Amino acid sequence: MIKKSNISIFVPHLGCPNQCSFCDQRAITGKQKAPDCDDVKQAIETALKSKNYKCELAFFGGSFTAIERSYMESLLKSAYPYVKSGEISGIRISTRPDCIDEEILSTLKSFGVTSIELGAQSMNNRVLELNRRGHTAQDVCKASKIIKEAGFELGLQMMTGLYGDTYENALLTATSFIEIGCKTVRIYPTVVLKNTYLESLMLSGDFKPWGVEESVELCAELYEMFEYAGIKVIRVGLHSSSGVKENAVGGAYHEAFGELVQSKIFLNKILKYQPGNYTVWINKKSLSKLNGQKKQNLKALSEMGYVIKTEFSEELKPNELRIN
Repeated sequence: MIKKSNISIFVPHLGCPNQCSFCDQRAITGKQKAPDCDDVKQAIETALKSKNYKCELAFFGGSFTAIERSYMESLLKSAYPYVKSGEISGIRISTRPDCIDEEILSTLKSFGVTSIELGAQSMNNRVLELNRRGHTAQDVCKASKIIKEAGFELGLQMMTGLYGDTYENALLTATSFIEIGCKTVRIYPTVVLKNTYLESLMLSGDFKPWGVEESVELCAELYEMFEYAGIKVIRVGLHSSSGVKENAVGGAYHEAFGELVQSKIFLNKILKYQPGNYTVWINKKSLSKLNGQKKQNLKALSEMGYVIKTEFSEELKPNELRIN
């Protein structure tokens, strides 16, 4: 089976027109130097040495369509021959909702871009304003519409636990994403980094960041909402990096946050049944998710009167389970 993989190129904090409350892209990506054309070619050539992977090039980290135009086009020109030859399947970019228009979309298409992700973060205008995003929910809707009409795959990114946000607001943001009809979603719980506006708010007592446990609870519910709607969740939680570890001073950072969310989803599915004896069928790769970190799921279920027998089925996907 041919696996799919991203060749990730980080463009740290270039193109962003303002400084959001949570943002320190250099800490998030762990990158200090902006990539050049040679970096792009080298990353692709290195990835192509692995014959078992179907690769897509992804530019992440900044607001790609807001960077200096000649620089943006030079990066795309470096990658385009590999798209044209079929050696990579396409190019994915990440940008702001207010940095998209028809002219930019035409340029992106001419250089082989196939997927566009928008950093929407929230669909609540008050939350966006409090966190200095510089765009509105309406900007997200407008950009999403013209992206889809131009034939690109649309991805949306959301953050949970921002300053002024609530559990209910997060659910409404997810509902809006579903109504927009995006193809993919990334869910990022807020992590407070040093030297950001959120850190100053936290230190002053005006902002109490959400912890890991409550963020896992919410993200598990969001994940299931998107999954039910047929939207693929391609990331939950920040990538583990030395930059984040060294600079995180609060919030919901955990190196295995996505695994915690998957474990919570498995637990929630079992808890829909009354306590008793059950056989739970899973893919063998999902055993750690079912058990939970340090077998916390099994301990919790046992304390509540559940007796679980585990069986394996290769017919089930790694995020699926069946209960008898």
